[in-house]
Parts: sequence; structure tokens; C-alpha cells
Amino acid sequence: MPTFTQEERKSAFRFIVALGFVSLFADMTYEGAHSVIGPLLKDLGASATEVGIIAGLGEMIAASLRYFSGKLADRTRAYWTITTLGYFLNLVVVPGLAFAGSWEAAALLVVAERTGKSLRGPARDVLLSEATEVVGHGSGFGLHAAMDQTGAVLGPVFVAISVARTHRFGPAFLWLALPAAGAFVSLLFARAARSKHATPPPAPAQKNLPQVFWIYVAAAGLLALGFVDFPLLAYHFQKNSLTKPEVIPLLYAGAMGVNGITALVFGRLFDRYGIQIIAVGIVVSLLALPFGFLGGSTGVYVSVACWATGLGAQDATLRSGISQVVSMNKRGTAFGAFNAAYGVLWFVGSVIMGVLYDFSLVTLVAFGMVAQLAAAVFFVWLRKPLAEEKTTA
Repeated sequence: MPTFTQEERKSAFRFIVALGFVSLFADMTYEGAHSVIGPLLKDLGASATEVGIIAGLGEMIAASLRYFSGKLADRTRAYWTITTLGYFLNLVVVPGLAFAGSWEAAALLVVAERTGKSLRGPARDVLLSEATEVVGHGSGFGLHAAMDQTGAVLGPVFVAISVARTHRFGPAFLWLALPAAGAFVSLLFARAARSKHATPPPAPAQKNLPQVFWIYVAAAGLLALGFVDFPLLAYHFQKNSLTKPEVIPLLYAGAMGVNGITALVFGRLFDRYGIQIIAVGIVVSLLALPFGFLGGSTGVYVSVACWATGLGAQDATLRSGISQVVSMNKRGTAFGAFNAAYGVLWFVGSVIMGVLYDFSLVTLVAFGMVAQLAAAVFFVWLRKPLAEEKTTA
């Protein structure tokens, strides 16, 4: 294990916080939008199946591009350029949802937003992983996720205020242009905070990704397959009048707050206990399915809390596990491949759940719970192989 000076730790911490502010403002923008995508699509005439397809298609296209953007980042080492372009595309298209006159137009903008996120994701995570190497991967990624989710709380609150005033979802997206500008200003500060480390130094060459990495990807894919997307939950809440329309973005804001807190907790637990700790988050997250789709109005709040806890566990641990066993020169490729597989399985799961929603809620719930339980078992088994790979990496 390398040792780091106090100054190196402070420098790494400053960079994580600076990049955290970028994500905070970015999340205010696109998570504010995400909180009402399901109801917006419903108002524009989309069915539950179409909502599931749109939500999953955006993730699938974005995930597929992450594989290539990760390889591009490793090959060119233009981490900052790729990250900046990704944020630009991501944050320009969200306010455009205010002018979408059909669910098809809104769907195109949703896919474009996901594409921007996929472009920047692997490059940004490589930059972030260099700093988390110093302070602890779980703690570093957990702190970044917590700041990320702070923005995810504020964005839906902005949207909720607009929806409460106008009783329409479209105009709410205009609010989100302000944090979009804030993200770009913060990105300049983040680059200055780590200017002399803007490109991570070469790491010991790793010709191929380790075999355990692909097993890890398979476990995460199972988790993605069974993890319900919030737009489908929100669609169900509105369709069955389980809560008022203006409450839906507030529910999402609360979920992002829970997500941020649990990311900090699970990040520290990861540094102490390893990847097996994610199984606890999975057991909690799978309860979102029965409470959300079968629990009535009371189940709405329990469901959202369980969903957010599971997401926080994923945010803090999944990238940390990769950073432990993949060398710096291959991390862009690893993050890209991981996110590609995760997104494709998320798409498959979203489509299946959207279709099942129109036929049998009980079958939908059973499908998601079985897939997530299988993933939890997989991750518990992976603890030892990951630890062994870490000692030889």
C-alpha cells in the first residue's frame, strides 16, 4: 500500500470537493428533470410500456457509448476535454424539454441527455479515482456521491415549486438553466484545483482487464436488471392518484437526500468490509418493489426510501470496487465497459417491467426481487476474489 503525505491528502480532498460541486449543479439540472420525466411523458400521451422503453433506451444508448468513450479516454488521455464536452451536451438539452410538444420529442431529448452523461462518465471517474486512491476509494466516491445527491435534492425542489404554481410539468424545465450554468463555472474551479494532475500519471501497464472484473460486471448487470427505474414508480403513483402531482418531485428530492447520506455511510463501510457490504443495500432496495407497486398510498414513501438507499449503496461501492483491481491506464476502459453492461441490462429490465406493469404487478415485483437477490449473492461471493486480485494488482 502506498503512503501519502498530509498535503497530498488535502490536495486530493480539495479536488474531490471541487468536482463534487460540478456534479452538485449538474444534478440539480438533470435530476430535477428526471423527477418528472414519467409524469411529463404521460401528459404527452405515452403509455406505461413506452415510458419503460424510453427510460431504458436512454440508459442503453448511453451505456453503449460509455464503452467507446472509456477507450477513447485511455487512448487520448484527454480526460478534461471529454468531461467538459459531456457536461455541455448534458446540460444544454434539459431546458429544451420545456418546449417538447410530443412524447416523441421529449424522448429524443431524454436520450440526448443520457448520451452526454455517458460521454463524460468514464473520463471523469478516472480523474476522480486518482484522488480517491489517496483518501480511500469508498470514502472518496461516497463523498462525491453525497455532493452529487445534494444537487439531486435541490433540482426536484425547483421543479416542485414550478409545478405547484403552474400545475404543468413543461415550464419547470426552464428553471433548470440556472444550475446548468453553475456547473460550467464549477468545472473551471475543479480543473484549477487539480491543474498539475489534470492528466493522471502513467500507472504500471495492465494489458488486459482481470477476469474477476467480468464476473463483477455480471453481478452488477443482474442488479441493474432488477432495479426499478423511478419514472415507472412515479408513473404508477400518478396513474393511481397515490399522491398529488406536485409531491412527486418532492419525493424524488427526498430520495436523493437519502441517497447522499447512505452513499457516505456505505462508502466508509466499503473501505472497512469490502464489496460484500453492497448486499445490505440490495436487500433494502428490493423492498421498493412490493411497497411501491402493491403497498398503496402508505407504501409510496417506504418504497422511495428503500429505492434511494439501494441507489446510495451502488453509488459508493460499484466504482470503488473497480478502482481497487484495475490499474490507472485501464480504468477508462473498465469504467466504460462496466457502465455499458450495466446500462444495457438496465434497459432490458426497464422494458420488461414496463411491459409487465400492463399485465401483472405481482409478476413485475417478483421479477425485480429475484434478480436483485441473485446479485446480492453474487457480490457476497466476490469479496474474496476481489481481495485476492487487489493483492496482486
